[in-house]
Amino acid sequence: MKLTPMVIGVNLMTLERSINNDTINTNKSLSVQISLTGLSFLVTSSDNREVLFFSEEKFDNTTTPEETLTVIDSVINGNEGLQYSFDQVTLLYATNLYTLVPAPLFDEKKASEYLKFNSKILANDFISHDVLKNQDLVIVYVPYININNYFFDKFGSFQYYHATSILIKTILNAEKFSEKTKVYLHVQVENFDCIVVKNGKLILCNTFSYRTAEDFIYYLLFCMEQLSLNPESTEVVLSGDIEKESNLFDIVYKYVRHVSFVSDKISFSENTEPHQHFVLKNSL
Repeated sequence: MKLTPMVIGVNLMTLERSINNDTINTNKSLSVQISLTGLSFLVTSSDNREVLFFSEEKFDNTTTPEETLTVIDSVINGNEGLQYSFDQVTLLYATNLYTLVPAPLFDEKKASEYLKFNSKILANDFISHDVLKNQDLVIVYVPYININNYFFDKFGSFQYYHATSILIKTILNAEKFSEKTKVYLHVQVENFDCIVVKNGKLILCNTFSYRTAEDFIYYLLFCMEQLSLNPESTEVVLSGDIEKESNLFDIVYKYVRHVSFVSDKISFSENTEPHQHFVLKNSL
C-alpha cells in the first residue's frame, strides 16, 4: 500500500531549498514521532535501514506544541547523532486530532468539517490529510505548524504523516490474506489506538484516552461488545508502550483469552522490546 501525503493550503512537504552549511550528504534518514506526551528520534542508514541512532523523550505531563518544539530543538542540537544533512526526514504525528473519511466522500475544501464533529479544533488550525489509496480512505488531521516550520528551516524538504496512517497501512498489509478477526492495540502514554480488522479489511479505528488500567480495559471491552467480538476467541495484539510486566497487560490478559505482542525483529537497544516503537519502525 502506498501512502500519498497531501496537505491543504501551503504544502510544506513539497517545498525544497538548499541548506548552505559544511555538512555533506551522509546517506542517512531521520524519522521523528511527535506527540504531546513524548518524542522519539530514529536515524537509519538509507541503504540498509541499519539503526544508527535512537533517542526517546517521555514528558511528565501533557505539553503544548510550543513546549514540545522546545524539547525537539534541545534534543536535535544536543545530540551529535542528529547533526547531519539527511537524505530524508519524516515526521509522524501521533495525536488524537484526526478522523477517517471514505475517499469517495472526501472533499478537500471541507477538511475541517470532518474533524469538528469529534475533535476540538481552532479556526486557525492547519488541516492536513493522508490518502490510503488501496483502502479508499483519507486520514484528516491537525499537524503542528510550528514544528513543521522548524523542520523546514532546519533540514529543508521533509515529509509527514499521521501515525494512524502508518498503523493502518502496516496492519492491513500483515492481515491482507487473513480470514481472522483481530484487535490491534497500539499503546502510548495516556492514550491508545484500537484497530480492528476482519477478513483483511478495516472494521474500526479509534483512539481512546485513559488514566488507569480500568479505563483501558473498559474501552477495549466496549469496542469488542459493539462489534459482537467474543473475548474468549478474538485475538488481541499489542504494540507500543506496554510491557508484559505491567498493570495494562495484566488486566487485558484477565479479560481476553488470546493476547500477544506484534512480531518484530528490530530492537533499538537492550532496554527496548521488539514490539515497542512500532510506528517509528514501520515508517522506514
